Amino acid sequence: MSVHQFSAATIDGQEQALADYEGQALLIVNTASKCGFTPQYEGLEALYQQYKDRGFAVLGFPCDQFGHQEPGDENEIKNFCSLTYNVSFPMFAKVEVNGDQAHPLYQHLKREKPGVLGSKGIKWNFTKFLVDGEGQVIKRYAPTDKPQSLTQDIEALL
Repeated sequence: MSVHQFSAATIDGQEQALADYEGQALLIVNTASKCGFTPQYEGLEALYQQYKDRGFAVLGFPCDQFGHQEPGDENEIKNFCSLTYNVSFPMFAKVEVNGDQAHPLYQHLKREKPGVLGSKGIKWNFTKFLVDGEGQVIKRYAPTDKPQSLTQDIEALL
């Protein structure tokens, strides 16, 4: 199974097939606007700018399951990302990443790359999953892993 078999609503409410990203390396991240890790938006945007012309995209999935740190609606999230961090990478509608209502994409990501000691749950905002051009989940990164620390792994996929 591949991430290309899933789709998700964009932050503008359009259904987006992840198959549209076939052939590209992806970094899929659950984001939040009011988190200690929120400044990682800057690093994620830098990665996107650095590698987008080489077949790489960052996909941001806002989530409000951790400390109510993404309280806004999609419009507020979009404005915040644009105005505060000049985010130009694709952003999606708010999703749940844990529990019975977890988005099917996140159910798949967690199944493919469990966390520390095999835990299935996402522990916090800005957990990152690196996916290759075939849609296979290659690696999972902790929220504390800074985007710039992923360049070697991204380069290896491009």
